[in-house]
Amino acid sequence: MYDYTQLQEALIDGDEDLLLEETDELLNQGAGPVELIAEGMMPAMEEVGNRFSRHEMYVPEVLMCANAMNRAVDRLRPLMEGISVESRGKVAIGTVKGDLHDIGKNLVTMFMEVSDFEVLDLGVDVAPDRFIGAVRQEGAQVIAMSALLTTTVPVMEEMIRVLEAEGLRDQVKVIVGGAPITQEYADGIGADGYARDAAGAVRITSELLSRA
Repeated sequence: MYDYTQLQEALIDGDEDLLLEETDELLNQGAGPVELIAEGMMPAMEEVGNRFSRHEMYVPEVLMCANAMNRAVDRLRPLMEGISVESRGKVAIGTVKGDLHDIGKNLVTMFMEVSDFEVLDLGVDVAPDRFIGAVRQEGAQVIAMSALLTTTVPVMEEMIRVLEAEGLRDQVKVIVGGAPITQEYADGIGADGYARDAAGAVRITSELLSRA
């Protein structure tokens, strides 16, 4: 059993240099790359998500942590060739049609990726047919929709109705989020989940897929 305390503190602090040093030190001690990510870095990123949810950390700090982890994972990637890392599920994410805001979407994408979900980032201004394509052609198990403009929020309900019309509603989970969105709205349009922030999106996606 390896001591990941200093590695985790470095990641939570967003200290990239120290994180890389700790990564190398643990490798020298015999820790495996997958173990380093799963047992060392992921609990630290979960704590980052929890602090973000409690407003104890803010977007710039979260981005520093994510960038630090990405650098550490890049260092480990050559050591992981040939090692199978099982995806926890495939998520198609996008900001809905008519809305060009992407900061919230990008944060969710980042948290999903470091949590071992396979993410299909469809970008912004995403029409329902592109989400449908992600389900039919890419096998997306979850559709994650974001909206910041109140004028684009109705596209979320439209998306769910299209899924029903296409006979796909039972094959995919739908989660929604964004500043104008509430739990009540999500319930009203028949979404499977609502997330207030990126950490919440990972949490609800994990719960939904575990029940699937």
